[in-house]
Amino acid sequence: MQKSYSESYKEAGVDITAGYRAVELMKKHVARTMPDGNADVIGGFGGLFPLDVKGMEEPVLVSGTDGVGTKLRIARLMDRHDTIGIDCVAMCVNDIICCGAKPLFFLDYIACGKNLPEKIAEIVGGVAEGCVQAGCRLVGGETAEHPGTMSEEDYDIAGFTVGMVDRKKMINNADMVAGDVMLALPSSGVHSNGFSLVRKALDIEHADLRAPVQELGGQSLGEALLAPTVIYVKPVLALIDAVKVKGISHITGGGFYENMPRSIPKGLGVNIKKSDVKTPAIFPYIQRAGSISEHDMFNTFNMGVGMSVTVAEKDAARAIEILKQNGVEAYRLGTIVSGDGVTVL
Repeated sequence: MQKSYSESYKEAGVDITAGYRAVELMKKHVARTMPDGNADVIGGFGGLFPLDVKGMEEPVLVSGTDGVGTKLRIARLMDRHDTIGIDCVAMCVNDIICCGAKPLFFLDYIACGKNLPEKIAEIVGGVAEGCVQAGCRLVGGETAEHPGTMSEEDYDIAGFTVGMVDRKKMINNADMVAGDVMLALPSSGVHSNGFSLVRKALDIEHADLRAPVQELGGQSLGEALLAPTVIYVKPVLALIDAVKVKGISHITGGGFYENMPRSIPKGLGVNIKKSDVKTPAIFPYIQRAGSISEHDMFNTFNMGVGMSVTVAEKDAARAIEILKQNGVEAYRLGTIVSGDGVTVL
């Protein structure tokens, strides 16, 4: 059989042999997400997943899709691409866990100006790490060269996940009442939202991203901004198994004011004391640099709260302990009250 190669396609800007090389390099990363360590299925026309519904009365598939956004610009300026894939996975799996679904598998799509196999493998390595953290399989993906429409250094990444939950175990806020407690699950920083404002406020194109910043505890600005999004799947699943969870919100673009109400029924709201929010130093640093109003900060960023979980008052202490046992230092954030929306006091 003649080896696949096209000199004409290469002259047009697409080197298909680089694609083959990238696939071979990424297989070791993909294998980490497979229970049997077998990544030989990568390279076929479809991603395969054996579906096990034993013990479920009414299994429901839940899907989510997202990308990383302009945080990619920070990765490019830092020439560091090993964490962006974690962000991509996190943005998808953290969404579907909000209804109680366990992620089953993930696929990614990478568009690039030029396929540099080692760079693509580095990106996919991050995707695989995210899948390991989420407990799901990386069953496939696609890498596409876009010469003439993207510069050689540019790339974009998006992905999607499919999960499953028994309908009777889906998170339902119908039982939420005034007096319930909203808990905060801390973020690692900005996560993957609001980076257009971050880049403007910090004048990223002219900033020294590698220099230590005293206000950030000596960490460089680039390192602080590239901190990968926390994947909350395993701790939240453990919590759901032990305590009745009444609502979950993934705090992404839109911050507190847009995301938290999505898990609260009509007629109820949440009161949060600003002094109770444990906010990492990167947020006031951004706020000062960009002269951003407090309202816009809470309406754009997670402000240190990557996910919120609402439980009954009687279950709050137990929930915090379970999350701590699973590596998350959760704390009481707010109280459910009669009313509407989010009030930051």
